[in-house]
Amino acid sequence: MKKNLHQDICNETLFANIYNKYAKNLHDFLYYKYGENLNPGDKAQDAFAKLWENCSKVPPEKAKSFVFTTANNLMLNEVKHQKVVLKYKNESPKGYTNENPEFLLEKSQYLKKYQEVLSKLSEEQRTAFLLSKVEGKKHQEIAEFLGVTKKVVEYRIYTAFDQLKKELDNFKIK
Repeated sequence: MKKNLHQDICNETLFANIYNKYAKNLHDFLYYKYGENLNPGDKAQDAFAKLWENCSKVPPEKAKSFVFTTANNLMLNEVKHQKVVLKYKNESPKGYTNENPEFLLEKSQYLKKYQEVLSKLSEEQRTAFLLSKVEGKKHQEIAEFLGVTKKVVEYRIYTAFDQLKKELDNFKIK
């Protein structure tokens, strides 16, 4: 009966020997089974990377089985992923909406009016308002960015919001 000198394959020379012994065979196995479109070389490398991550758990006599099984599973996962990609690639987005033309017209008119009101705001108000509401920046971040105090930023945003509410019907922002 053989006695194992190494309990795991975390020893770099032992791991290198296992890699040199099985890497080409693993690549060829994946290449012949799945073809070159799914990158068999990458999957073989990933399998050996997983072997290294689990080196303390895998005894040397199970290393070949581990890398071949892992690489095969990686390829199967890639096949599944490619099927999903293909399914969604073949689905064309619908070219229509459930919104009626009247709603779409009102929406475009409202947007136009909104942009008009924004253009009437002072540059300071508009900048602070857009940084806050469009880009989602916090008041302190805006203050640092503009080189003013947080209270100034809050005032600019509040006055911009107030002006938008006065000039636009049903104007609300979260």
